[in-house]
Amino acid sequence: MSEQENRDALERFHQAFFERQDIDAMADLLHDDYVEEFPQSGERIRGKDNWRELYKSYPGLPKVIDYDYKLSGDLAVVEMVLDYEGNRMNVCEIIELQDGKFKRDRGYFAEPFEAPEWRAQWVERI
Repeated sequence: MSEQENRDALERFHQAFFERQDIDAMADLLHDDYVEEFPQSGERIRGKDNWRELYKSYPGLPKVIDYDYKLSGDLAVVEMVLDYEGNRMNVCEIIELQDGKFKRDRGYFAEPFEAPEWRAQWVERI
């Protein structure tokens, strides 16, 4: 698939998830043998059907505060700031695409924290 078709898949997934929260439309963008991993919690979701059932049971999908991605061929890096009912989370996902669909996704989640004062002289706030 072309990079543009992969870009279109990323855009459609973003719209289905964050604008409509349409689980079935999101699942249509996954390969049947899709794998999603959360290394921090030690979890792996194997298969589109397991993914669909997990997200249909999810107790309150997050709202997106910020979203951006970089794409090169069949590899995308997505950066997001999500709001889980008042708790903000910085998220980075590494996504492998194949044939214009999501094949594998590994997500990393981090809560914001205060920067230590000792390094303030060498950094700028973002």
